[in-house]
Amino acid sequence: MTLGRRGASLWTALLAAVVMVVGLTSAAAYGTTDDDRQAGAAQVLTWTAGDPIDRYLTFPTTAVAGPTTIVFENSTATGNTTGMPHTLTFDVSDPEYNNDVPLNILANPGDANGGKHSVEVTLTPGRYLFKCTIPGHGQMQGILTVTEGGGGDDTTAPETSAQVTGDRNADGAYIGQATVAIAATDEGSGVEKVEYALGADGPWQPYTAPVVVDQVGAHVLRYRATDKAGNTAAEKSAGFTVAAPPTDDTTAPETSATVSGEKDEEGAYLDMATVTVTASDTGSGVNTIEYAVGDGAWQPYTAPVMVQEAGAHTVRYKATDKAGNAAAEKSVSFTVVTPPDPDTTAPVTAAEVAGTRNSDGAYITSATVTLSAADTESGVEKIEYSLDSGPYLAYTTPVIVDRVGHHTVLYRATDKAGNTAGAKSVSFSVAEGGGVPAPSCPEFDERLTVIVGSVDTGVPNRMTSSRCTINELIEDEKDWSSHALFLKHVDTVVDRLLADGVIDTREHRKIYRAAKQSGIGKPGQTEGYRDLFDGTQETFSRWQHVGGGRFQLSADGAMTSSTTVPGMGMLWFPQRSYGDFSLKLQWRDDAPGTGNANGGVFVRFPYVHDNPEESRPEWVAIKYGHEIQVLDRPDGDMYKTGSVYGFDRVGLAGAGVTPKGTWNDYEIRVEGQHYSVFRNGKLINEFDNTGGQVFQPPRSDDPGTDGRRYASGYIGLQVHGTTDVISYRNIRVKEL
Repeated sequence: MTLGRRGASLWTALLAAVVMVVGLTSAAAYGTTDDDRQAGAAQVLTWTAGDPIDRYLTFPTTAVAGPTTIVFENSTATGNTTGMPHTLTFDVSDPEYNNDVPLNILANPGDANGGKHSVEVTLTPGRYLFKCTIPGHGQMQGILTVTEGGGGDDTTAPETSAQVTGDRNADGAYIGQATVAIAATDEGSGVEKVEYALGADGPWQPYTAPVVVDQVGAHVLRYRATDKAGNTAAEKSAGFTVAAPPTDDTTAPETSATVSGEKDEEGAYLDMATVTVTASDTGSGVNTIEYAVGDGAWQPYTAPVMVQEAGAHTVRYKATDKAGNAAAEKSVSFTVVTPPDPDTTAPVTAAEVAGTRNSDGAYITSATVTLSAADTESGVEKIEYSLDSGPYLAYTTPVIVDRVGHHTVLYRATDKAGNTAGAKSVSFSVAEGGGVPAPSCPEFDERLTVIVGSVDTGVPNRMTSSRCTINELIEDEKDWSSHALFLKHVDTVVDRLLADGVIDTREHRKIYRAAKQSGIGKPGQTEGYRDLFDGTQETFSRWQHVGGGRFQLSADGAMTSSTTVPGMGMLWFPQRSYGDFSLKLQWRDDAPGTGNANGGVFVRFPYVHDNPEESRPEWVAIKYGHEIQVLDRPDGDMYKTGSVYGFDRVGLAGAGVTPKGTWNDYEIRVEGQHYSVFRNGKLINEFDNTGGQVFQPPRSDDPGTDGRRYASGYIGLQVHGTTDVISYRNIRVKEL
């Protein structure tokens, strides 16, 4: 069976009767009764889950410190109709939250407790971060805030006092600065917090250390305290005056102001202007800074001034030092305007395919694709296209497609406000015939950058005057008899490109250096095959996983599907796509028990991302490519090893079955629309992908015509689930 939806039954079968509590023990495990829990824990906190995978249905947000019974229920009664498991986990890895309760409960309706579990914990004051740890469960999380218990019958507020200290002059004013120390006591529940505020209307601030006031003038410091039972003492205040120390300073402060914000083309500020005032004084020091907007009253300057009202404005400012010297008033003027409505509309795109067509509607020899985009607001920034599942490239001139076969061009455009139009597509076929001949490029390679072997130079893979890309001229896939011969060839190619102005001197050096590093032509680079996976972490990291399941690098140099990560998905090679090719690999059936693994090799599917199926990326290979089946199971699915799934069936007798745990050689050759499958050197299937040979009707949403597929695409490996364990190694490809 190809990738598909196993549904709730798979989850239930795999995870039924599983309850894991890390660092804690389920109360049910020791037969703890409800009476026991009530005796041991004064409060019960309950979480519930159901069908949604992005949220708990109910959960607490506050609690008090002390012994607690935590109940987690994910059952039919709470609305779980799919059998989907959920966890309740207290995260102990984030230092911002409490980490003393390592809770992890897994529950589902099919387990031994019917999805309801409870544990005994002791909560401490602070915050706990809770969440579901099963992959794919979105933002299923929250915060539990725990406060101190106790308080009893405490209804008495704390006692508070304040003491002002410092050197004083004959008038009683504090010279230079005054220090205010606040004290608070509470014989009941204890002091929870102390706060203070400067001035009659200053904001309340936490008191943590004596407050130093050094601004010259009269001051009032207000203070209060709150105990742990919530009783707040009446506000009190301490008044005092700070006088400037003796000084011979007669120079006023230096002042300046800057205006910042986003401007339009005429220099007006969009939506808001921010005025920052600075003052300095090398004598007695700055005492106060003041500002006024327009003809308004003077106000103390404590932070940058934000002016949002549309129109012309003037902000005045001045400063005084501690010796009483006042700077002359200055001002700064500017204009604030309301910005135009933001551009939120993506460009409108269109594509036109031109060329001479035959009676079947196919373009003879070549088709020319012309793209266009229009944007009446911010204007078009760029147009991009992707040919036959390749990466998106910048569109600058009409695209000439002259390779025989079925093709699809995806295209999109982005405006100067950053809005990108959804990808559209246009499909067509190119047939052989008269007219302008196709370019005689040695290879097909439209990657974004010049890559020699596995070395990425970063140089753009530009189109040359021969209508071949730089990568195509380098021919790194060819079977070179020696490394020296390959280097001589690359040197000739880059010399010619340098002379033609396609590359510069720096890029010439980078490409030649990459050719030397590639080792192409050295012993081991035989038959023209290129390693996609050779058992090393370096080559394994070039592959990308989408969908469920997982592959991992094994100790024996194979990539093996996971026995613990559930779901179905695909590991694919996104580095480049292939047209006609021979793919060689080895696979091994590692399914546990007596069963057989179900897997497959996907070929000729488009680029997974920016595809209409990207929400289910593993389906891109199914709908747009072909799966070459791997399945030696005698029962079940009719498509056995060597079958082109859904299109050409091979029975078990023709599959050449070997014992489980045996490595099998697999070669898949694709030339035009002709597929050949070899197992251990024996041809076990041939299939012509013309659309007429279909044992299983194509899906209703199959993008091909009668199941036909593209002329080129990517390569991937299927993972079916935790019981369909399969391994792959020695994956090599040669373009034909």
